[in-house]
Amino acid sequence: MSENTTLPTAADVQARLLRGPYHQWLGLEVQSVADGEITITAKFRDEWVVNVEGGYIHGGILAALVDLGADWALVSHTGKGVPTIDLRVDYHRAARGDLKVVGKVIKTGRQVSVAEANVFDAEGRLVASGRGVYSTPAA
Repeated sequence: MSENTTLPTAADVQARLLRGPYHQWLGLEVQSVADGEITITAKFRDEWVVNVEGGYIHGGILAALVDLGADWALVSHTGKGVPTIDLRVDYHRAARGDLKVVGKVIKTGRQVSVAEANVFDAEGRLVASGRGVYSTPAA
């Protein structure tokens, strides 16, 4: 059961998400929101490229997207922002082009909660995944 009695819409989350200049720069667009789940797309930017010859995206961008997907999945459940305590990211293949992030709450707690996110390329291949621990005190 959600702590937030009224679930935010994708438009609500989009408006909140884009308050942050970094989120704007990432070209984030909320595709869907459910209780404890979110899907976000990120529009490719040339500045993401770490290797010009290979054209693949820097791992820091992928880690940020994992953190954002997991964090905002929790926001969809709690209705409020949640600071990251710990983050684990696994890289599965070189990423190129536009990306899709799917975040899901794993466990909510009185002090800390856990969520995960998967990052997919435009062909639907998993490029990165991870899990975060977030501060979620009731007060």
